[in-house]
Amino acid sequence: MHIVTLISVGILIGFVAAIPLGPINIYVVSNTLKRDFVHGLLGGFTAALLDVFFCLAFLMSIKRVIDLIARYSSIMKIAAALLLTGIGIRLILQGKAFAKSGWPERPARISARPIMAVFLLYVSNPALYGFWLATAGLVTAHRWVANAPDAWGFSLAVGLGSVMWYFMLVRYVSRHHHQLHPATFGKILYGLAVVLFLLAGYSLASLFFPGLTASL
Repeated sequence: MHIVTLISVGILIGFVAAIPLGPINIYVVSNTLKRDFVHGLLGGFTAALLDVFFCLAFLMSIKRVIDLIARYSSIMKIAAALLLTGIGIRLILQGKAFAKSGWPERPARISARPIMAVFLLYVSNPALYGFWLATAGLVTAHRWVANAPDAWGFSLAVGLGSVMWYFMLVRYVSRHHHQLHPATFGKILYGLAVVLFLLAGYSLASLFFPGLTASL
């Protein structure tokens, strides 16, 4: 019964944690639209793998990770704001190109760019560290995770839940994107860019107003 609870809770947390609109989901969606199913899935699976790693890291060494977050949180917030702004500007430029020229041909080769972009978005987002800290506290307080094998099992279950969400998201976007007119898609990219700019502004504002609730 313990292992069933452990896996069920892990899958649920991984799935729900991946759903909110944020930089990674925006990037995965836009990359699926601009490129193809495989490139969108690369970004999503990278995020899922990082979920496993960070969940396990917090479960195995909570205090040390907390100290690292406290030490480098300001640098991480600035880096996140710059990265989000850069991606937002790129989305605007690509939105203009789509509005003028329509849907481009799909790339012939697979690029590693989604992996690197999602990695940078993930590690520069302090809110994700706060989320995994809260998750680690929750599962240890309820004694769902009491030892190293439990930590590994729970973290892998979290990754599975995250994979399930990104697969569903990318599959849906990939199948239905051609129902959009290129000009409409260009407007969607503009909207996604605005969201990224707001998230970047939030990241910078939290430097001066630490009491802001971490929701990036």
